[in-house]
Amino acid sequence: MDTLENFCLNSKPRIALTIGDPAGIGTEVVLKALADRTLLNLDAEFTVFGDRRYLAETYDLLKNHPQSLIDPDHLEIVDICTNDNISLGIGNRASGAASFAYLETAISQTLVGKFDAIVTAPIAKSAWKAAGHDYAGQTELLAECSQVNDFGMLFVGKSPHTDWVLRTLLATVHIPLSEVTKQLTPELIEQKLELLRRSLLQDFAIANPRIAVSGINPHSGEQGQLGIEERDWLQPLIDRYRQQHPNVQITNPIPPDTMWVNPAKAWRDRDRVKLGYDAYLAMYHDQGLIPVKLLAFDRAVNTTIGLPFVRTSPDHGTAFDIAGKGIADPASMIEAIALAIELVNKSKSSR
Repeated sequence: MDTLENFCLNSKPRIALTIGDPAGIGTEVVLKALADRTLLNLDAEFTVFGDRRYLAETYDLLKNHPQSLIDPDHLEIVDICTNDNISLGIGNRASGAASFAYLETAISQTLVGKFDAIVTAPIAKSAWKAAGHDYAGQTELLAECSQVNDFGMLFVGKSPHTDWVLRTLLATVHIPLSEVTKQLTPELIEQKLELLRRSLLQDFAIANPRIAVSGINPHSGEQGQLGIEERDWLQPLIDRYRQQHPNVQITNPIPPDTMWVNPAKAWRDRDRVKLGYDAYLAMYHDQGLIPVKLLAFDRAVNTTIGLPFVRTSPDHGTAFDIAGKGIADPASMIEAIALAIELVNKSKSSR
């Protein structure tokens, strides 16, 4: 093993954190998370990407609040200064341009090997669009810059009651409901199943994964009475996938209204953890994220799988309405940072 590879394997995880939209709660949850004892006990190096003045502004505003914030003077910061003055609580073109610049810089430095993972605070898609950046979200920019076409949004949450881990992959993401059935094709579902299988094996070290697949229609189509997709192509696709991957236990399409009963039991009852699967494939945004947020709102982490580096993000938005008030909960950001460190360490140990 050469010196550089040995260094990479033995060095601490290097985590890049973007502050997201500087008009939102990103600066607050980043400063609160990095002051949390949970993360202080994890052996990692953190670098914050954003405008130092907005971090300082948030710290000065909230430093006397009950929940501790780390002093930005004690942080490693890549200071990306913008020319516009941005006010907390007011997302606009200027804040969108700033958050885009923070992420773009973090991606470029990560792609050349300076960081192992990126943890992103929330952005506002409308502010990005106002600034001339027409992306469905941060995930799409990450994939484009990484020159990756095969990627997905995996939401991960660890139960505080049972330690069981809920993992939910979305087949389709930020599109109108009217477009869902147009985009749900056998090719897409097979791609997502394979992406999920590889992620469970490589990222989470699950050699023989158990995957639950949601139906598309009510009652999973009820033998064609309520929709034909399950009967005509989803069930045959699953049958073929089982033959190709005998180490994967995969369900038939489960009616969407009952698929989440057992995960809820595994989340809350230690004696019922075995009822939970290793991962769930949901067909569209709300089908997957309503149960995820119901069970794990303050703990769920958005993980982009398929990238050449680890990327996680808290599962909440910019919350412009509470920005600067000191009441933003950093729990999901803490979970996002902790998961990024865990995934980087697993990646290093498997090399």
